[in-house]
Amino acid sequence: MKVLDLRCSHGHGFEGWFASNEAFETQLAAGLVECPVCADTRIVKLLSAPRLNLGNAKAPAEAASPAPATAQVPAELSPEARWMRAVREVLAKTEDVGDRFADEARKMHYGEAEERGIRGQATREQTEALLDEGIPVMPLPIPAALKETLQ
Repeated sequence: MKVLDLRCSHGHGFEGWFASNEAFETQLAAGLVECPVCADTRIVKLLSAPRLNLGNAKAPAEAASPAPATAQVPAELSPEARWMRAVREVLAKTEDVGDRFADEARKMHYGEAEERGIRGQATREQTEALLDEGIPVMPLPIPAALKETLQ
């Protein structure tokens, strides 16, 4: 298994796992490799050091010293990682009402339905009408990778 560091033309960095370098090149040429943030298919492979998986083998110094009490946590997540975390949280805490979004938002606003977090699709016209009625809505682009079940 090859783990590659990749970047799209918009500068979003991500990791890709491929059976081989040839598999990566084939999928890239077919337009099957896309950025999980913006779905861009103009992807470049970044230089990276090879990573060796030696199973449970430990270096002698690691085997002799106990593990530290606290794990190392990155001080700051990248903007892409923060955005993906926020989108995942919205998906987990809202109900997908699909193309009934405008109707459901109105029902909740006018007290005809219980208030809850919802998400769905609305046309530009529907969105503008909701805003004109004083119903707060905002677009949330969801990457295709988050719409599917991960394997």
